[in-house]
Amino acid sequence: MFSSANVTTLFRTLLPHPWSTTIVPVRSKNYLNRPRLRNPVWFVKKTRTLHNEQFTEDNTAFLNEVKRETILTAANRNQSNLIKLAHEEHNGQLAEWSPGLKRTGVIAKKIGQYPLWTQNGQKIRTTLLQIIDNEVVKYIPPEEYRPAQEPRQSRNWRKPYGCLLVGAEHGDPSLFTKDYAGLFAHSGVLPKKHLCRFLISPEAQLPPGTALTVNHFRVGDFVDVRGLTVDRGFQGVVKRHGFKGMPKSHGVTKTHRRPGNIGAGGGKARVWPGTKMPGHMGNRWRVLRGLQILRINPQYNVLWVMGSNIAGSTNGIVYIYDTILPMRKHGAKGVPAGPPPFPTSLQPPADVGDIWLDELHDFRKLSITYNSSE
Repeated sequence: MFSSANVTTLFRTLLPHPWSTTIVPVRSKNYLNRPRLRNPVWFVKKTRTLHNEQFTEDNTAFLNEVKRETILTAANRNQSNLIKLAHEEHNGQLAEWSPGLKRTGVIAKKIGQYPLWTQNGQKIRTTLLQIIDNEVVKYIPPEEYRPAQEPRQSRNWRKPYGCLLVGAEHGDPSLFTKDYAGLFAHSGVLPKKHLCRFLISPEAQLPPGTALTVNHFRVGDFVDVRGLTVDRGFQGVVKRHGFKGMPKSHGVTKTHRRPGNIGAGGGKARVWPGTKMPGHMGNRWRVLRGLQILRINPQYNVLWVMGSNIAGSTNGIVYIYDTILPMRKHGAKGVPAGPPPFPTSLQPPADVGDIWLDELHDFRKLSITYNSSE
């Protein structure tokens, strides 16, 4: 029998304490999609209890100005220093990409939907995803992220993955707890509102403070997007599973939206697992794979991704990765994009305007021309 202390020690070994407040996006584990009913014992509280400090209006305005300048200074960090630091981390030479390597992902915000048209007039529905202030907080090598195991006990024991902690969206440092703000103490990055751990190859590691922009992807690349569906609460079978319901004619009493007979009588005398019944709807992690990037705006770090059914509500957080589909990933046959920026694009974004896919119609260009004789 395991005691509560032993279970706590076991989980702390699997998930180190300081980084356990983040999300580890695993795209093949269904049990991780379920929401937890309570936080684990090692959970680090993010926000602190606010008290009335009795500040005057002038003092409050001064503190807000200092906070704003601090955040802007961190957001406008010189990218050339990051490039120099990255070369120093890799002994002056960056690793080259190969089909077996795994890059980091980014944290984005779902900001809306917008239609695009191809050159032959076909309409395409897209979702706009904005990459908001993504910066690397820490890299954890494979030997530290996962405890040493015997060979062949790990699924990826030949080439183990490391862990890259990425933060997004600058936050007010005075709103976070001391423990949570301590996660960013040695990275030179302001406390972030959102954190996520990405499993990467050791060759794709990045130094702390490296900014991840929209140039991490290119137009035409295929990505996987993971988001949390809208929480609908407890719903019946009509809304949850799309049942038709009972007739609304004479003789039908109070059964218009009920499920009806579920076929659990006879010798079975029980409800079979998987039966469509009323229950909690939404609040589940869902992944859409193989979505193509059709348009990029480098100025505001916005991606136009094909599809309008990405999980999450407006202004919700999603996670974007290189796709794992064999026929659409980098280096696959028929994908003309070529090698991606590896480990990421360290060049500052160029002010060239929006970048469109060749098959799309660019509305900045003329579509109909007339000769002078006409």
